[in-house]
Amino acid sequence: MKLAITVHPGAKQEKIVKNEDGSFGVWVRARAHDGQANERLIELLAKHFDVAKSRIQILKGHTARKKQIVILARP
Repeated sequence: MKLAITVHPGAKQEKIVKNEDGSFGVWVRARAHDGQANERLIELLAKHFDVAKSRIQILKGHTARKKQIVILARP
């Protein structure tokens, strides 16, 4: 499953919101420094979708706020 994500690093509260167009907005407390926001993003998505962190990959946008994420199917 592929997802379009907009990340908001340095937020006061962490939350995940599904937009009307099917994309997601994710607010994380971690700063966008040394991949910390990306790591926290993967942790939050894993918990939200009830999957292992290892099944979530960032396809595009490693250094951007807009990212394309894939959740790999169970083997």
